[in-house]
Amino acid sequence: MVKVRKTITRITCASLMAMGIALGTSTVMATSAVAQDAAVEGRQFGTKAGTKVNEAQTLGTNGQYGAANALLNEALSIEGLNAYERSTIYTMLGQFYYEQDQLGQALSNFQNAINAGGMLPKEIDSLEVSIAQLMIANGQYTEGARRLEAWVNRTGQRNPKYTELLMQAWIQADNYNAALPWAEEWFRSASPKERKHFDTLNFLYNNLGMQGRQADIVKEMIVRWPEDKTLWDNWTSLLANGGRETEAFEVNKMLYLGGALTSEQDLLKIVQYYSYYDMPYQAALILEKEMNAQRISRNADRLVQLSDLFRQAREYKRALPVLEAAANASGRSKSWADYGEALYNEGDCGKAQTAFQKAMDMGYDRGKSWMLIATCLYEEGQADERPSCDMTREQRISSPKVIKNNNAIAAFRKVPATSREYSSAKKWITFVSDENQAYEDRCEFMANLERDLCFIKMDNAEEARIFNEGKFVLEEEDQYCMPFKGAWEEARGLQSSE
Repeated sequence: MVKVRKTITRITCASLMAMGIALGTSTVMATSAVAQDAAVEGRQFGTKAGTKVNEAQTLGTNGQYGAANALLNEALSIEGLNAYERSTIYTMLGQFYYEQDQLGQALSNFQNAINAGGMLPKEIDSLEVSIAQLMIANGQYTEGARRLEAWVNRTGQRNPKYTELLMQAWIQADNYNAALPWAEEWFRSASPKERKHFDTLNFLYNNLGMQGRQADIVKEMIVRWPEDKTLWDNWTSLLANGGRETEAFEVNKMLYLGGALTSEQDLLKIVQYYSYYDMPYQAALILEKEMNAQRISRNADRLVQLSDLFRQAREYKRALPVLEAAANASGRSKSWADYGEALYNEGDCGKAQTAFQKAMDMGYDRGKSWMLIATCLYEEGQADERPSCDMTREQRISSPKVIKNNNAIAAFRKVPATSREYSSAKKWITFVSDENQAYEDRCEFMANLERDLCFIKMDNAEEARIFNEGKFVLEEEDQYCMPFKGAWEEARGLQSSE
């Protein structure tokens, strides 16, 4: 505002001098030569008006603007004023109102001075630029910028001062498209270029969505001010928003490895980047490291995030203590269920069942919980040897594998009928029960197979009596069949030969 005031004061004073008015003198005239020219052109004051204007001029010089304006308004009421007189009086009024910070009145009188028709083209040009700048100073950004732009284009006076003022006016008017060419011209002509020149272009390119140009200017700024982290943040945002996520990740990774990322928000962002690019293990290591360094808060949410990352990386053993800590810290059913699932993946069914029980006590899905508990018990039994047919039936029923199968069946039966898992649980019950029955059926089959084979051998021995002097004789290698002889005789309706 101060710069605009000085400019307007200088130009309006120059306009008054050009019109033959010397501020601070006692007469409204210039040199005799100018006065003679003015007389020829009708550019002079009559005695009555000239006296009032001279008095007003003296008052204005002494800072008595109110009194000066009163005299000038009296002068305007004098009949028969010529155009030159009216233009001069309006110009002086505009100047004095401006000195009183009454910008609206100043603008109105400057415009009246032009409209009165008593000014030469050069004088109009001088006043036009003052009006344009005064409008901008008065908050009439669009109209002021248009008038100043028209004046600059008409006169060819592409002064850096006017270029900057036009840029600022259009920015204040939120017309960034109109501001851009003036901003780029201001940038090109600046020597040396300061931070404000770069910041202005960065601002305009950003608001106009010109990401390519903005990226170029930000890159140049980073070269000049590499320590400014805000610029790096802008650069990575531009890359990400421009569909160059990989490059944005590489920049962030470089900043992290270089120690430039120190805030919790920035550190969490790098963790998210690693996770997003399918590197959950590296993300987990960074999160764990920064939590231990107390640069990232060690709270329930962060513990859950860390455990999730370890689980995504299939590092279930590393996830277990974190999950347990998260469950204890958060008191959430989901955290206990996650801990139970991790224990399930590690095959620790006892602890898994305890964790799932806590989750269910807090309201977690009972169907899902019991399904995982039952599945864990069944899978745990797969490592055990299946019962041998050399065992008695009682021994087979109490074998580790059958016991775990029965425990799994009992767990499957606890899946509520209203659960989405109920149908699967029923199928599992059938499947595991059939597996247990298959052990018995197999042993029964094996036993019957041996008996039937022995019956055949005994049938052959019975038919061979005529060759053995009427004796029932089994070959030596078939002696294992003798325990079945009584059953054979009973099946064939024969009397015992013993």
